[in-house]
Amino acid sequence: MPVRVLFALCLALLSTTIAEAAKPARPNIVFILADDMGYGDLRCYNDKSKVPTPNMDRLAKQGMRFTDVHTPSSVCTPTRYGVLTGRYAWRTRLKRGVLFGDSPALIDVKRMTLASLLKKAGYHTAGVGKWHLGLGAAVKTDYFKPLHPCPTDYGFDYYFGIPASLDFEPYVYIENDRAVAPPTMKIAASKQVRQGGKGFWRAGGIAPGFKHAEVLPTITEKAVGFIERHAKTRADKPFFLYFPLTAPHTPWLPTKPFRGKSGAGAYGDFVAQVDFTVGKVVETLDRLKLAENTLLVLTSDNGAHWTPGDIEKFGHRANRHLRGQKADAWDGGHRVPFIVRWPGVVKPGTESDQLLCLTDFFATAAEIVGEKLPAEAGEDSFGFLSLLKGESVRNRERPIRDAVVHHSAAGMFAIRKGNWKLILGRGSGGFSLPRKIKPKPGEAQGQLYDLSQDPSEQRNLYLKHPQVVKSLTALLDGYKKNGRSRPR
Repeated sequence: MPVRVLFALCLALLSTTIAEAAKPARPNIVFILADDMGYGDLRCYNDKSKVPTPNMDRLAKQGMRFTDVHTPSSVCTPTRYGVLTGRYAWRTRLKRGVLFGDSPALIDVKRMTLASLLKKAGYHTAGVGKWHLGLGAAVKTDYFKPLHPCPTDYGFDYYFGIPASLDFEPYVYIENDRAVAPPTMKIAASKQVRQGGKGFWRAGGIAPGFKHAEVLPTITEKAVGFIERHAKTRADKPFFLYFPLTAPHTPWLPTKPFRGKSGAGAYGDFVAQVDFTVGKVVETLDRLKLAENTLLVLTSDNGAHWTPGDIEKFGHRANRHLRGQKADAWDGGHRVPFIVRWPGVVKPGTESDQLLCLTDFFATAAEIVGEKLPAEAGEDSFGFLSLLKGESVRNRERPIRDAVVHHSAAGMFAIRKGNWKLILGRGSGGFSLPRKIKPKPGEAQGQLYDLSQDPSEQRNLYLKHPQVVKSLTALLDGYKKNGRSRPR
């Protein structure tokens, strides 16, 4: 073979090798899920917020801020199920409300989860924080025994956290498949700060040495520790960190450095501590030089538990202009902040008004790692990798999904398509008054809003647009009947 031809072949081979090496590796993925943090708490969503959120605001400047992302439910357990499975939780036995601290596991161990999907793709997977998806197979969880099924049965290589919300007993830490210390002691109930108490929690079992106020700092330390250990011992593999926070859910227990930091009382101070926690994770990624190849998501599991009385007292709108609060069918219950930072892929300082649901991150993760979802996984998940790459960030250009289904704490359904939102019932269906209205003959049986003209859901158009009501009802019925909303 002539030398010139051989040289050309070698050069071509070398160029191909360099090009392959230049391709970005699969990103590390960090998913931070705040607990009860509202759409209007972050200053990057609400410039009149009474809470300083510099770290979360910085993430928005460094990545993409989404303005129309919703949780599948306005309370926590169903949302967490949706995040980890890409499926609406009302397709399970949980039709309304949330699980308790001693409820059995909700996720079928045969079901693909976000963690098992990424573990299959070669990721080192960990979860740190609030689980609230049930533990064990018995009717009532026994924290003196191994807890199977538990997070490590769903694809997590490691898990540390608490079983449920910090106001549900038993108050224990779990690590992998067991309690770090069983609940051998008892604690009395505590009243809400609104009622003059130190912070709300129910009476029940508690592990020796467990202190509610120390939980957020503890899980923050554990999350940072996981990232540091991975960087030292498993740098050859990408990692997935699911970091569901315990705050700013009740009890509102900001530690001393954050008391008085906001203009929204103990709740606002707790949000400021959440911001600090987010900052610690970001600082760790930066310090270990992992940030450039890490996709970081920041969101919340539902709207803020922030009442009209709180708004009047502090002048802070935790859910911004949205009607209602946590647990409600109105948008204040389920529209949440959603920020994605992914250097080199997501253009800094960008914004998207695409209608999305938290269930959609499941299919997006599959797109990122090149895995094809089986038909029986992620039934309500739509991938939005194209948005992260800057394609069709506006909903009017090319909608990612046809509609989003929500439900309130009481199981009142709502469906959103385009600008139209239909609620199958009257009232909030949650915490806000009136919770439920029984229509009189001739009155509207439900609620229909045009969010393009009425984003605060004040003008019920149910009787004026019967065809829209009929169309959206049929669409929701189809989603229920078919067992999925994502096409096969």
